[in-house]
Amino acid sequence: MSAIVEGLRGVARYLGGVMGADAYQKYLEHYAAAGHRSPPLTEREFWRDRTDRQDSNPQGRCC
Repeated sequence: MSAIVEGLRGVARYLGGVMGADAYQKYLEHYAAAGHRSPPLTEREFWRDRTDRQDSNPQGRCC
C-alpha cells in the first residue's frame, strides 16, 4: 500500500513541476545560491511579478 502512496506522491510532484507550482521554491533556492543581500520577494510578490512579466511578454504556451 505504501508503494502506491509513494507512487501517487511522485506523480503529484511531477505534475506540480510541470505546472510550475514549485517555481517559488526554486526561486528561493536560486536566490540563496546567488548570494543576494536584500530579502527575497514574498511569495505573493513573486507570483505577481511572474504573472506581470508573462502578460507583458507573451510567449508560446500550451494553455
